[in-house]
Amino acid sequence: MDDTRPDPSAFDAPVRLDKWLWSVRVFKTRPEATATCRNDRVAVNGLVAKPGRDVHVGEVVTVRVGMVTRTLKVLGRPRSRVGARQLPEYLADLTPPGEYEKAQQARLEHLLARERGKGRPTKKERREMGSLFGFE
Repeated sequence: MDDTRPDPSAFDAPVRLDKWLWSVRVFKTRPEATATCRNDRVAVNGLVAKPGRDVHVGEVVTVRVGMVTRTLKVLGRPRSRVGARQLPEYLADLTPPGEYEKAQQARLEHLLARERGKGRPTKKERREMGSLFGFE
């Protein structure tokens, strides 16, 4: 009897931290994930982790991406990059909503920032800022 199904233990093969971060779409490229790990912006269970560290199911990974510090729980280890719809199979996002709000606020402040020495906003500029926040 020939069993052509893959061995279930093949799915439990160890996965490097940088490869896991790339495969679950935290970073666009694997070198970007590796650089973030080397710059001490990634921690596993509260300890700073190197890119070659193996990731195990149940561990909590904390990653600083831009202004947001994301907290992710490892639910699985994919063999390669997965689609966005498959992400719930491999990670649980434990990031507090305040982190995403902080990033959104920073984007708005960047849009509203005025060049130093430019003076007060004109009436037209005030109207545009008001419409941005829905004050009209």
